[in-house]
Amino acid sequence: MNKAKRLEILTRLRDANPHPTTELNFSSPFELLVAVTLSAQATDVSVNKATDKLFPVANTPEAIVALGVEGLKDYIKTIGLFNSKAQNVYKLCQILIEKHNSEVPESREALEALPGVGRKTANVVLNTAFGWPTIAVDTHIFRVSNRTKFAMGKNVDKVEEKLLKVVPKEFKVDVHHWLILHGRYTCIARKPRCGSCTIEDLCEFKDKTD
Repeated sequence: MNKAKRLEILTRLRDANPHPTTELNFSSPFELLVAVTLSAQATDVSVNKATDKLFPVANTPEAIVALGVEGLKDYIKTIGLFNSKAQNVYKLCQILIEKHNSEVPESREALEALPGVGRKTANVVLNTAFGWPTIAVDTHIFRVSNRTKFAMGKNVDKVEEKLLKVVPKEFKVDVHHWLILHGRYTCIARKPRCGSCTIEDLCEFKDKTD
């Protein structure tokens, strides 16, 4: 895909949604960190249902440590892999208290050192909580980037690398939200909704649907 096409795609996505953000419910960097950690292999809807009950009771590292692992499990047991996620979130909170004055660190290295936090989660937190121009590549972004030929790569790291290279600076902070939402609601996995797609004429996917 050429530079002009990419620019037009990004412009249209921006025009349709000028101020995109995550669909996870949060009101602080800490709540976002917990929500994103819980969202691995789970839907945002399922995470929001759990955190809408959890956060009014415990939305600080101290409060979650006070709940304990078993107490935390009661709130997140509807989310997949809740046993291991409860352990990770509990340990994560302990580390935030001990090493970071209970604050979420604005540092990739410090974030990725937390239990249950990988590169994708760190990218989301840095981008959404702190405004960094990071691009968290999930299954939706991986699919959309490859299917449209916008930024092709054999794995999520390669797609991230390509996106960081081809997306102009003015679009970098918001691009991962646009691509996630596009993959979630329009360029869906089984049968993309090409007929209602704002970038159908620019997309280089060969097997377009009606």
